[in-house]
Amino acid sequence: MVNLSLNYSLVKKFIVHFIREEVRSNKFEKVVIGLSGGLDSALVAFLSVEALGNENVINILLPYKLSAPESLEHAMLIKDILKTPYEIIDISDIADEYIERTPDMDRIRVGNLLSRIRMSILFDKARANDALVMGTSNKSEIMLGYTTWYGDMASGLYPIGDLYKTQIFELSKFMELPEPIISKAPSADLWPGQTDEGELGDTYISLDSILSLYIDERKTPEEIIKMGFDETLVQNVIRRVITTQFKRTLPPVAKFSMRTLGMDFLYPHDLNK
Repeated sequence: MVNLSLNYSLVKKFIVHFIREEVRSNKFEKVVIGLSGGLDSALVAFLSVEALGNENVINILLPYKLSAPESLEHAMLIKDILKTPYEIIDISDIADEYIERTPDMDRIRVGNLLSRIRMSILFDKARANDALVMGTSNKSEIMLGYTTWYGDMASGLYPIGDLYKTQIFELSKFMELPEPIISKAPSADLWPGQTDEGELGDTYISLDSILSLYIDERKTPEEIIKMGFDETLVQNVIRRVITTQFKRTLPPVAKFSMRTLGMDFLYPHDLNK
């Protein structure tokens, strides 16, 4: 496997500075986080509190009736440790109103619906509190397309978006996040028994190694396979990266004018600082 280790003391300092600079340069003081009980949102909450102070980090807990009980328990644990403002909003009634009208929905559609409902609420809470929504997706999820377009991908910034899941684990250990959250199987918790690695087809260390070789080192699929990685797994990982590129870019714009967003009109997002 590929050595993905980093200087986690430096990584932590950089991300804390990144959060503080990006939030304040966009004229905000507060952030809103969808605290799921999972490792990624917990880590973002810890980093945000260090950057902005606990009074400026608003944690929103958004359980659904099929969510694992420990998800809410772990989210409550994090907000208690950090002593942040918080709110619990059960989304079961909101989601079920639509699900009951749509009997042919499969669990992928339900999962996407839940993710988008949660993000709609987070953006509303951000507006109510004059705050910025924090993204909690990591590089593994983003590059594999293991995210919901305009659901968990929608945010003001991605503080851990360039860290693979393997590195998320190590940074979380370095920052001494609670052991029960670090040690449990990663899961989007969209249906009972769901796990990330079960859906993605292998362990994160294998997936992250292939992603790092392909994306960061620009190895070809053939070169990666020659290094001993399973051919089918390599092909599946690269297929996911290629076929989900649309999630990582602005929607295509039919160009008519001299300056078009995403093409020629490329001012920084924090131009107003």
